[in-house]
Amino acid sequence: MRLRRRHHHHRCIPSCSSLHTVDEDEVCWRGKSRHGESAWAYNVAHVISQSAQCFTNAMVGPRSWIGGLLYRSANKRNGEKTLEYSLSPLQEQRLQRLQERLQVPFDETRPDHQEALKSLWRAAFPDTDLSGLISEQWKDMGWQGPNPSTDFRGCGFISLENLLFFARTYPASFQRLLFKQEGTRAAWEYPFAVAGINISFMLIQMLDLYSDKPKCLPGINFLKILSEDEEAFDVLYCIAYEMMDAQWLAMRASYMQFNEVLQVTRTQLERELSLEDIHRIQDLPAYNLLYQ
Repeated sequence: MRLRRRHHHHRCIPSCSSLHTVDEDEVCWRGKSRHGESAWAYNVAHVISQSAQCFTNAMVGPRSWIGGLLYRSANKRNGEKTLEYSLSPLQEQRLQRLQERLQVPFDETRPDHQEALKSLWRAAFPDTDLSGLISEQWKDMGWQGPNPSTDFRGCGFISLENLLFFARTYPASFQRLLFKQEGTRAAWEYPFAVAGINISFMLIQMLDLYSDKPKCLPGINFLKILSEDEEAFDVLYCIAYEMMDAQWLAMRASYMQFNEVLQVTRTQLERELSLEDIHRIQDLPAYNLLYQ
């Protein structure tokens, strides 16, 4: 993993004041060098491995663990009938289409998948030619090695679609996060592309998308949003990425805290998706982060 020390000191992205701040051990990070890079590479691989295992559990289980916890606690508070609901024909159709996307593995031999990777590179680095689909250049985007296809694993093609949607729909936000342009950054930053794959994992679990229909409150409310906008999942991904980076800055996190930052991001997003007045993706309080 090619790492660059960050020395930017720009304005921090606002985040929820209710979340705690974790102090960074500056002395420790001054002592990091090549050993730190090796540890980061190992940690990233571990994060993806753990996420892949969680993703597998989500596929075979009736609901994600946190989704199940929310479902049971909501029923306990409000009665068993509170979360009973039926899908409208439009919701059912769009959920099915989204679930079909989840079933597509990344295949580096498919021309359309190859072209999607090339398009992502052009969006990220429009003034730099890519030498090949296997190239050390990919590390500059935050892939673990010269071949991005090895990083997809269980998440599949949708994680690449998410990144490409982000780059095309919110290019200013995408570039700002890719190049870590705002906030007082850590000496060792999270790798942009690999972090994006983990966010895709997190959303799939959080929304309980492998069930016949979501049973957790955030997932149920998401279906309402999906009926208003078929691109809601991709937009939610962009919002989640912004939220993760905001939490990273607010917690003054470094790479060993990535899992913690991702969990805090999930908790905050679940809260926003559980609000009663959320009908469109634009109603989420964190939506405005896309236009910082």
